[in-house]
Amino acid sequence: MVILLVKRFRSGALPYPGKLDEAEKIYQRALQGKAKALGPGHTSTLDTVNNLANLYRDQGKLGEAEKMYQRALQGMEKAWGPDHTSTLSTVNNLANLYVDQGRLDEVEKMYQRSLQGHKKALGPGHTDTVNNLGLLYTKQGKLDEPEKMYQRALQGYEKALGPGHTSMLNTVNNLGLLYTDQGKLNEAEKALGPGHTNTVDNLGILYKSQDKLDEAEKMYQRALQGKEKALGPGHTSTLNTVNNLGLLYVDQGKLDEAEKTYQRALQGYEKALGPGHISTLVTVDNLGLLYMDQGKLDEAEKMHQRALREGVGPRSHINAGHGQQLGHSLQIPG
Repeated sequence: MVILLVKRFRSGALPYPGKLDEAEKIYQRALQGKAKALGPGHTSTLDTVNNLANLYRDQGKLGEAEKMYQRALQGMEKAWGPDHTSTLSTVNNLANLYVDQGRLDEVEKMYQRSLQGHKKALGPGHTDTVNNLGLLYTKQGKLDEPEKMYQRALQGYEKALGPGHTSMLNTVNNLGLLYTDQGKLNEAEKALGPGHTNTVDNLGILYKSQDKLDEAEKMYQRALQGKEKALGPGHTSTLNTVNNLGLLYVDQGKLDEAEKTYQRALQGYEKALGPGHISTLVTVDNLGLLYMDQGKLDEAEKMHQRALREGVGPRSHINAGHGQQLGHSLQIPG
């Protein structure tokens, strides 16, 4: 029964928002049961260790996530060998965690290990790892390297999955954001293109960087409506767009609208991810800065004290992105 419930959590059959604590209890029970019945080094036990690490990362418990990933990695290396695809998936997960922690030198080593291992196991150019290296190089400011990685990833995805696959579209989005960072705004707009909600979101980021604030607002509103319909108002991707719309309202001087928008984002993140998650804390910081702009100094102090308790503060360089994209300042990617 426990294992079935775990599978249902991973497949999304149970409502995800607000269920992280319940999921943790289920994974812990499954882990104890598997370790007792099969042994701590059994591959099924190690899969649950890895899944529990993923959950801890979603909860913002990065220290606990690292311990679980390290435990899973050591066990899989022993059970499967260092170049098995399951081992390499855990290497990749650990690298993604290091991104969250800002340990970029270690990230590069892990991604390179994953890439080399996948070359042996699957042939050259494991596409997910190539894409992740592009993200890493972008964050490191090595802006010539990511374009090569993204173009390589695009070719791999298009060949293996087809031009309309979500992985292909995510890499197109990443390439568009890279062009934005490089100041190649025409190339960025071509790469991002019209239509898809994440693409519309990214066009909002692009227009904001060009100081086309009215166009940016239209894109964010369009993206928000699409995500609310497709994903629901409490989905984290929807909330990311809400947060970004709040930032735009600040730039436009619409401070009351910004406050309402940040409050919505904050309440949603707290419910979906928990009070200590990095995306929640980004919004806490944004709201604190807004309260300062409004002259609400008591409210601002409360927000900043909360942020400081969690190890961040005003205008901290927080990486709020998970997975496919990197954050822009205190903006959260869709």
